[in-house]
Amino acid sequence: MTALTDIKLASVHLRRSILSVPAGNTRALEKVHSLDCDGVIFDLEDSVAPEKKAEARDNLRRLFKENPLQDRETIIRINPLETEFGKADMDLVTEVSPGVVLIPKVEHMSQVQAVADILSEAGVPDSLAIWAMIETPKGVLNAPGIAPVDERLQCFVVGLNDLRKETGVLPLPGRAYLVPWLMQVVLAGRAHGVDVIDSVFNDFKDAEAFEAECAQGRAMGFSGKMLIHPAQIEPANRHFGPDPLAVEEAEAVIAAFAQPQAQHLNVINLNGKMVERLHLVEAEKLAATARIIAERKKTP
Repeated sequence: MTALTDIKLASVHLRRSILSVPAGNTRALEKVHSLDCDGVIFDLEDSVAPEKKAEARDNLRRLFKENPLQDRETIIRINPLETEFGKADMDLVTEVSPGVVLIPKVEHMSQVQAVADILSEAGVPDSLAIWAMIETPKGVLNAPGIAPVDERLQCFVVGLNDLRKETGVLPLPGRAYLVPWLMQVVLAGRAHGVDVIDSVFNDFKDAEAFEAECAQGRAMGFSGKMLIHPAQIEPANRHFGPDPLAVEEAEAVIAAFAQPQAQHLNVINLNGKMVERLHLVEAEKLAATARIIAERKKTP
């Protein structure tokens, strides 16, 4: 495999499978260490009853202190800042410093900016990222304005349960009436270098339908999928991961542009195909992704 710099490897984030785990469920919190998902959303919002919020925060405080999750993105989904739980959730975030804070029901850029300001005022390093849930009509409509609001914002996560509820769109196979809105969010994110994660699939026992939705999401340009059950991890990793043939082609592109005669060329002939230097950037990212996946599989 062609050598890749540490910078290229560091710039790649695996986000094929993002498992949501209720922070109030201690058994589920213990289990995540053995799962092959790319990231875990430790949820303090919808999955935790109001009277259990403080206990859920304590669970996460203990987890991050005593047995932190390694080699995966750690995401804490807070309650909205305007609720009675928002401040305590952000106090926890600044204390335990996860990889990401996920803001639910984002409709305006001010919601992202408010969280970014709290992190900055607390002296939290810029490496702690912000993700935004886009799950309401206003969120979809305002996504183009939300995406560039702060450098910490790295990812949109689509939430279709709330979007369906607020619009009356039925949960039909194929999501035909939702596709225009989904693509709107993908376009807004990609225009500003923000990854976009597809929504959860609620019926985790329907493996065939889940596979079909993963394939659709990959074709639409999503980076990965938000999951609600460990059984969904393997299919998501497979569908949103790099195709082996595509990796081989990427390696060929990298090797071709590394040749001395190609150093100053913007277009080369590779096996009868004209390949532009812009394809080299894509190839390097794909190869780096494959490298990270392979290295993680070696880790016991």
